[in-house]
Amino acid sequence: MTIALDQPVSQTRSDTSHAGIRRWLWIVAALVFVMVIVGGATRLTGSGLSITEWKPITGALPPLSEAAWAAEFEKYRASPQYQLLNAGMAIGEFKFIYWWEWGHRQLGRFIGLVYLAGFLVVALRRLLPWRRTLTLFGMGLLLGLQGAIGWIMVASGLEPGMVAVAPVKLTLHLTFAGLFFASVVAFATSLTPLRRVEPARGRAVAWLLLALLFLQIALGGLVAGARAGFTLNTWPLMDGALVPPASMLFAQNPFWENFVDNVALVQFNHRLGAYLLLAVALWHMFWLRRIMPGSGAAKRATAISGLVLAQSALGIVTLLLVVPLWAGLAHQALGFTVLAMGVVHLTRTEGAARHARA
Repeated sequence: MTIALDQPVSQTRSDTSHAGIRRWLWIVAALVFVMVIVGGATRLTGSGLSITEWKPITGALPPLSEAAWAAEFEKYRASPQYQLLNAGMAIGEFKFIYWWEWGHRQLGRFIGLVYLAGFLVVALRRLLPWRRTLTLFGMGLLLGLQGAIGWIMVASGLEPGMVAVAPVKLTLHLTFAGLFFASVVAFATSLTPLRRVEPARGRAVAWLLLALLFLQIALGGLVAGARAGFTLNTWPLMDGALVPPASMLFAQNPFWENFVDNVALVQFNHRLGAYLLLAVALWHMFWLRRIMPGSGAAKRATAISGLVLAQSALGIVTLLLVVPLWAGLAHQALGFTVLAMGVVHLTRTEGAARHARA
């Protein structure tokens, strides 16, 4: 069976019954989006190591008395970050960073409860085929794994001599957040009825765009972990050159550590990733607008190009201003907005391919 371009798609009873599931998933996606922003604020305010224990259940309660606050502060004073970086901090300053980290963890718990409640409704009422329910279960495991990775990340910053979390573990934490966020957006989009069916064109580039988006998020995580945005604050040149010398980019031994800890190479790789992503997004847009003018795919590609261009400009502003809190958070938020649009585009493109094979 073939479907003509722009043929309307009729809505079925299952489409209507899926509306509640879609709303639940979009709520989860919105909460994860907020979680990413709060996580960025926790990092930029230096709050991530203020709670030195991982208590998934009892840790939901904050200190409720001055004695409890004193006990928490004493635990933090035993940490390397306090001794090497924040010695002499007053308890009022400690409370400020504590509340950021506590809020971050509390929001994570809330997301887990919202996801679990929705999943139980879907599973017990058999609202979806068992394969799709199993996919939701796997997504729940991914969410739980993300929480465990978060603690592993924090634990890395509590090791002797450390004043911040390990860049690789911060990157892993951010990337897994992106994976869960993308899976929720993709599932919700797949349950949303198509208004028009169009030819499946540009599938390979849609996949490439999503891969580049994840790569750029990972490179951004390394920039954040190495605090590479606080140095070499010029653009388009770095230390007076478009391409810094190898002696700067590969100054550390062993060689592989440069890709994680060398702020020059970490920042340079993030810049290259942005250039490549923008080039692919623009090419994809112009190609689809030429072969499928006015189509949904062309409109989505145009939106992605605009968002990537805005994200690139915001990244430059963030660098030039030496990462003020507002710019750092806006850059992270817009990055996940681009990711969501890339996921929607790929999901819709794959949906068109399935219709074409029907």
